Amino acid sequence: MTTDLPALPIRRSGTSDLMLPVLGVGCWAFGGGDYWGPQSQTEVDAVVRSAIEHGCNFFDTAEAYNGGESEKALGVALRGLPRERAIVCTKISPSNTAPATLIAHCEASLRRLQTDYIDLYMVHWPITAHSIHHFAPGATEVPTVAGAFATLQELRRAGKIRHIGVSNFGPQQLTEALATGAPIAVNELPYSLLTRAIEPTILPLCRARGVGVLGYMALLQGVLSDRFAALDELPEYRRRTRHFDSRKTPLARHGLPGCEAETMAALTAIRAIARRIGRPTSDLALQWAVAGEGITSSLCGCRNVAALHANLRAAATPLDPAILAELNQATEPLLAALGPSFDYYENPAHDRTQ
Repeated sequence: MTTDLPALPIRRSGTSDLMLPVLGVGCWAFGGGDYWGPQSQTEVDAVVRSAIEHGCNFFDTAEAYNGGESEKALGVALRGLPRERAIVCTKISPSNTAPATLIAHCEASLRRLQTDYIDLYMVHWPITAHSIHHFAPGATEVPTVAGAFATLQELRRAGKIRHIGVSNFGPQQLTEALATGAPIAVNELPYSLLTRAIEPTILPLCRARGVGVLGYMALLQGVLSDRFAALDELPEYRRRTRHFDSRKTPLARHGLPGCEAETMAALTAIRAIARRIGRPTSDLALQWAVAGEGITSSLCGCRNVAALHANLRAAATPLDPAILAELNQATEPLLAALGPSFDYYENPAHDRTQ
């Protein structure tokens, strides 16, 4: 084992018995695909093995990622390793949550992952007509929340899944899900220095209801790195959030002029702080993401072992409270400009989390 990597802190997810490292591996790129481009299985194998070796043993995938290829790649990488050492999370699309369909899709995920059980099984987006439309544009059926979560509890009793989670659920949707009696261990939500909208309402609600929070997009798909000097340099598919002007990005569906000036001002300030203390911007962003009150764990993708180890070092190193406060202050104007909606891909008038 490489000894120069510090140990990752472990946290309890809400009031559940699910224990997670503060950093998890986002597996969207696994299996390759149009969004992230090719990803070799050899690199996936190496990342997964090294992650487990160094305590970063939480892996987040979904049936929707690369048409199931992400689950397949993770399953291949875990083959031959002690299954109990890995915490595997996958997500079911809201369009597939009618009871019989949900069971069939869970079984399909189990086959792709080559495992007998899923540690954490999440509903990927809320079970609403608007949310379902993005996964299945022609769908006319909206499964019931009660039916979906009753089925998830059946799968849990059967040992197919160990914990139930949700993703991108706002206050009303989380309250409705909890009212079914399902024990919800985690709500996966977007959280980074540039995406702080969960702070005023849903994050405190999760804390109050004993639900852990798993942050995703800690680096906002590369924006919070030193790779791109200007926002226009990012690939177009990564410029679809309300940070960016939809008039310059045809793939964006929010239809708004965006907050490019505020985003660049925040990014410039973050980078200046990073330079002053001699750290990469991505390190500060990861440290900040795992330091939030009520945050159980934060996800970050990595394409190779070198990137994984850099992420591990950052996440395991506590952030100086004075620097944290300075970063908060630098990003407050952007938080105010973007507003309280944490569905960053949509116009707030069509927020899928409401």
